[in-house]
Parts: sequence; C-alpha cells; structure tokens
Amino acid sequence: MTIVTSYDWESDPWTHNNGENPTRKAFREAVEAVADKARTALPESNGRVDKAVQIVLCGDVSIDSHGEGTIGSQSNGTSAYAVGKGEFCSCKDSPHAAKHLCKHLLSYHIFTRAMALAKQRLEQLDAASHGTTPPTPHQPTTEALVSVSTQEPVATPATPVLPEAPASANVYIMLNGHRVQMTLRDYNEEMLLERMAKILERFPADEPKEDPKPEGWCSKHNAPMKLNHGKRGSWWSHKTVDGQWCNKK
Repeated sequence: MTIVTSYDWESDPWTHNNGENPTRKAFREAVEAVADKARTALPESNGRVDKAVQIVLCGDVSIDSHGEGTIGSQSNGTSAYAVGKGEFCSCKDSPHAAKHLCKHLLSYHIFTRAMALAKQRLEQLDAASHGTTPPTPHQPTTEALVSVSTQEPVATPATPVLPEAPASANVYIMLNGHRVQMTLRDYNEEMLLERMAKILERFPADEPKEDPKPEGWCSKHNAPMKLNHGKRGSWWSHKTVDGQWCNKK
C-alpha cells in the first residue's frame, strides 16, 4: 500500500513525534518551503510568518469540510479566531498588518498550501517507487501568496475582501478644497470608530462663521434700523415694541 493512500491526513495534528514518518517529514518541509515564499513576498511580515509557522507546527489550525478555518489563540488557550477561507480575521493586529495578513491568516494559508505540497511530494515518491513517471510538485509562488483565487483558499489581497462588512460608516471631509465622502468598513464597530477618530483628527471640521450683519441692523433687538438725516448729521434708529427709540447697534 502506498504512503499517500495509507496515511490519515485529516486526523494527524502534526504534533506527535513519528520518528522518520515520511508524511510528517514531508509536511514540515513543505511548511518551511511555503513560509520561505511568504517571507520573500512579504518581507515586512517576516515576524508574523515565523509566528504563523509555530501555529501550524503546534497543530492550532483547524479546517472543516467546507474549507473554513479556525486558528487557536496563542495568548488565550480557550479562544480561537474564525478566518473563513483565509479572507478575514477579527484579531487586533489584522487591520495593521501588511495586506491585513495577521499571523492567523498567514497560518491558514501556510497550512493549506503546505498540505497540498506535501501530498504532491509524497505522490511523487510513490510514483518513483512504482517505476512510473512522478508528477511535478507544485511550488508555491510569490504571486500566489498575495493573490486571490476563486477555486482554492489563498492569501488575502492588498485590499481585504469585505462583501458584507459587519460595520460601516460614511463621513464627509474637505480635501484640497473639495467636499469628499469617505466610506469606512471594518470587522467590528470598535475598530471602525478607532479608525474614524484618527481620520477626523486629520480633517477637523471648520468652525461655523457668523454671517456679518448688514448696515443699519440693531444687534441688541435683532431688528432693522432706519437711516435718519438732520441738522446734526445722519444716524440709524428704530422704534422698539414699547414705543421707545433705539439708535445703538
């Protein structure tokens, strides 16, 4: 019986020591191969890539039959992050990470790609042992780590996919003399409001300017005045409701 067909890929958490088990060895080598591609494609996220590798090798990545992933939290042993098919994560680091690829999203994509690559390499070994032409293993490319495919789960693009954002808000700002509407979307209201506050700090609202009063207007009574002319010159005045005359602005 061949290596690939005899091994239980779904139940192995990759954490136990199987000695020279070729499947475990192939998987760990595939993880490092995919991680190297990620480090090249995302040099600013090398630290997150290393943490993602630790998550994968510790067996904290769980993917259901629909391809939906759940990543165990490294700071809380009872918590986990649902990452869908590697499209989003609700952790605090995701909005700040390069291309929004936090360690949880990276671990999902490293795991799924390493799993596929390990299977292909083992199939190659099986084919070689049977004297047949081995298939060429698929090598993860730099482009694959930062692009999106509709067929298989891959890394999140530069702009996160938010078809139905849990939280969104609109705000009008003045930009170079133009009134511009900006729409913000995020994974929850707390992060959305935090981003909104930073934007409003950059674009403070203009203080409303009081309209100047026309000449001959009484500010005291908020009433129009009449220009009078006499021997002593000209002056503005108006009659108040109590029959008195007011000539002060």
